[in-house]
Amino acid sequence: MPSSHSPSPHNPSPYSPGSYSPGSHSLYEVFLRVARLASFTAAARSLGYTQSAISRQIQTLEEEWGAPLFDRLPRGVRLTEAGRILLPHAEAVGERLRTARAELDALRSLETGRLRIGAFATADAALIPRALAAFRARHPAVTVTRAEGLSTRLLALLSAGELDVAVVAGASDRPPGDCVAHHLLDERMYVALPLGHRLAGLTDVRLAELADEEWLAAGPDPAETLLRSAVADGFRPRMGFAVADWVAKQGFVAAGLGVTLIPALAASSARPDLALVPLHPEDTPCRRVYAATPRGLAPSPAAEAFLTLLREVADGLAP
Repeated sequence: MPSSHSPSPHNPSPYSPGSYSPGSHSLYEVFLRVARLASFTAAARSLGYTQSAISRQIQTLEEEWGAPLFDRLPRGVRLTEAGRILLPHAEAVGERLRTARAELDALRSLETGRLRIGAFATADAALIPRALAAFRARHPAVTVTRAEGLSTRLLALLSAGELDVAVVAGASDRPPGDCVAHHLLDERMYVALPLGHRLAGLTDVRLAELADEEWLAAGPDPAETLLRSAVADGFRPRMGFAVADWVAKQGFVAAGLGVTLIPALAASSARPDLALVPLHPEDTPCRRVYAATPRGLAPSPAAEAFLTLLREVADGLAP
């Protein structure tokens, strides 16, 4: 009569020959293979080990449980009473390990997993949607969530373990915070003007030519806005309304209520009733765009794949 632990054609045993690749077996998988084949030598041959390596692993398991698991016979081995008690538990462990390997393989191949991304507002105009569309097309089974906000908030979420990748901007060589910064591009700036403005037809414009204009920015202090680099260089803008929302800001410019800076990443989504004139290269405030990942933590396969796509899209957007 076949043993209750004998494999069937439709329910292969977790220790059936050929199930695993050499070098990737736990002590319990080795135990199961020896039990199945009743031989250290045959188990070693099927697993790609030496016979002495199999013997050492079984000895380690026996020392762990404090009992011999196999009787060593002149030809082969046979389970002891302790070995027969351990067998069903080892089978359960082997099945769980096989399930774990399948799930890890799916994670590595991006057949499952999650990706949590965050980005500042203008990155969501072109950079993030294009990279995310490419990611979705290649890895539709990965669950993606996103957050938006200022770079400081996104870096805080990254540090708290709530994001895998944060696309942020800064004026320095790297964004603040305890992160790894992957440089994506340096953004040029445009001045948004009403269509009938006297400077609307220029190929570029100097800040000095805009000294008498009323400026719209996210806040009343220009040093805390996109104008910070220009202010540091001595430009003193005449501040008008504080308008944070990009759609509202463009509406104010179109109505003739002031001028504003628009980063290159947002230029493609500008209203058609605005004139976008590049700032002169010598006056362009420097804004560097990065993808930030947590320092000291290995990016997940999904995060690695998304970083690659961000770089590809950024290369296409960079001036």
